[in-house]
Amino acid sequence: MPCFNAVADLILWRRKNLTVGILLVTLAVWVVFERSGYTLLSLVSNVLLLLIVILFLWAKSAAILNRPAPPLPQLHLSEEMANEVKTFIRTRVNDLLSVSQDIALGKDSRLFLKVAAYLWIISIIGGLTDFLTLAYTSLFIVLTVPAIYERYEDYIDKYILKGYRKLCLLHLKINEQYVNKVHNWILEKKKLS
Repeated sequence: MPCFNAVADLILWRRKNLTVGILLVTLAVWVVFERSGYTLLSLVSNVLLLLIVILFLWAKSAAILNRPAPPLPQLHLSEEMANEVKTFIRTRVNDLLSVSQDIALGKDSRLFLKVAAYLWIISIIGGLTDFLTLAYTSLFIVLTVPAIYERYEDYIDKYILKGYRKLCLLHLKINEQYVNKVHNWILEKKKLS
């Protein structure tokens, strides 16, 4: 579990230098992408192109000058690792297909409503911003909200509880004024027919 502790320390700002460094680097990357008009795909493509050209020229010049070729690690994917990845992906895809089938056949209405709501929210957010801005904003929220909550937990809990009580009162009020009237109207219609 040391990996989870490191992530928790990062998110809760217990390792401030690392957290600030991550925020500043991602902010710099975001600003560069926004100002230059570059996209992530074009940047990755250009960096890989530059890398492959450098390695190619290095290897060709090394052969001409009787120098050693560029040191590259032996890149190899073992059969065992490929099978593990294959099994992991297959089980996840099968789980997704099973849930999708349940939704499509109308077996789980509650899950359908949740999925539809999430997809609708994602669609709205996607229409308002681009992926890079969304990713930076999400990282910023993940790295700041838990630390702020941990520091001001008592105050936040007090206001959340107050807001929850007000929402419960509003729910009761709406239920009494509107929902019960509609319910009674439906019952009267059934009695008349």
